[in-house]
Amino acid sequence: MLNLFNKPYPFNDNLKHNSKIIFFISVGALLFLLLLQPFKINEMPNPEKYYLIIGFGVITFVALSINLLFIPSLFPKTFSSSKWNIKKEIFWNLWILFTILTGYFFYCKTLADFIFDFDMVIKLILTAIIPITGLIIINQNRMLRSHLKVADEINKKLKDNKTRQEEIIYFNSDYQKDSLAIKVGLLLFIRSANNYIEVFWKESDSIKNQMVRTSMAYAEELLKEHKFIVKCHRSYIVNINYIDRFEGNSQGYKLYFENIDFPIPVSKNFAGELQELI
Repeated sequence: MLNLFNKPYPFNDNLKHNSKIIFFISVGALLFLLLLQPFKINEMPNPEKYYLIIGFGVITFVALSINLLFIPSLFPKTFSSSKWNIKKEIFWNLWILFTILTGYFFYCKTLADFIFDFDMVIKLILTAIIPITGLIIINQNRMLRSHLKVADEINKKLKDNKTRQEEIIYFNSDYQKDSLAIKVGLLLFIRSANNYIEVFWKESDSIKNQMVRTSMAYAEELLKEHKFIVKCHRSYIVNINYIDRFEGNSQGYKLYFENIDFPIPVSKNFAGELQELI
């Protein structure tokens, strides 16, 4: 049972969402009192009856605004979602209910025709417990559905990314014997070499390379759907997943790949894009 109360709970610190909650609860409480007139409100004379109902509505609105908007903004660490749980949520709702009832009590002191006694307090608490319990259960289920949805989306993206890494790409050469087929996830980089491109890729623990008679424009078009492969220089296309380090000096920026004994230049035009991707 104790484990249930210690389960994480989504404390909602979204001001826009909380503003809607405050509005609907306040209007709901006002309509509930106005239409049903419980707790012997219907026995009060007309002017005082409506003063009481409107006053309760205003008190509900002010108490909720202070507790859901003002206090969490003052103490953001205390109300951090990462530290919130069902136990804290229950105590927090009880505190909110206490502040509303306290407001009702002092307001009733100004109305001689309405007695706010212990019996009245019990009735109000019992009336409030049902929607509070319902809201806690609904929010708990909402958090569970939200987390399951996010996990499902991440798993799908991981699966899609893995599938794309395993995809075979075919570099068709003007000379058939020079054509090359490799997994896109193993591609390190491509560099231009006059009428050829030189493709470097990882194979087990070694680095392989092969000249293919085709253009850089063809290679760019072939790889444009793979966001982890970018053109960093007019003569180089690189797989950012294999970049070992990035250096800059007075001559510009350079990339280094593990087990490659030469640096790869980065054009100033591509430096910003590459920084964002990495």
